[in-house]
Amino acid sequence: MNSTQRDQQEHGVEWLRGQIAAERRELAEVFAGLTPEQWNSPSLCEGWRVREVVAHMGTGFRYSTARTLWELVRSGGRVHRMADRLARREAAARTEPQLAAALAENADHPWRPPVGGRIAALAHDAVHGLDVTVALGLPPRLPLQRAAALLGAVSARSLRFFGARLDGVCLRATDTGWSYGQGPLPVEGQAQHLLLVTYGRRVPEGLLAGAGAERFTRRA
Repeated sequence: MNSTQRDQQEHGVEWLRGQIAAERRELAEVFAGLTPEQWNSPSLCEGWRVREVVAHMGTGFRYSTARTLWELVRSGGRVHRMADRLARREAAARTEPQLAAALAENADHPWRPPVGGRIAALAHDAVHGLDVTVALGLPPRLPLQRAAALLGAVSARSLRFFGARLDGVCLRATDTGWSYGQGPLPVEGQAQHLLLVTYGRRVPEGLLAGAGAERFTRRA
């Protein structure tokens, strides 16, 4: 049994559905309060402003499976290339209120990534939400129980997919009992910040500690 299956058994399908809906509604409220300057500020997603991140979060609601496959073919079968192209297109075509409202309007939408199930859908929303809120220096808002469940689903497969290289380090969450890796270099921080690390992000200075922290830190 893999970590995703264990997590789904522990929390149950209904718990995950509720967490996905709550995450979308909470983020929609945060995004609705952003200023025009914040919408156009850099996110933690390389090459994307906040606008592109939020646009990307809504593409799963707007595109059918058939349309997504067609867009994937147009992108040469490269998922990340497709995601980038669609996010930029949606960001240019929709207003800021439309982009923010899409999450609340689709809070109960059954969309999920092609692999990973509902826990992956929750991770998609939560991590992209952190891409925005952490980059903008907004107050922490991801509930610890939600962050802990997502860290529990981290696997070698997910690390490879998102380009997170953790060789030689051991991640340790200071607000939960979670850890990952056997390397000699410790990297310590809050669960939400380590979640970003496991999804291939570099976080702003001061959020991580330990001998391996600099490797995952973004310079101002």
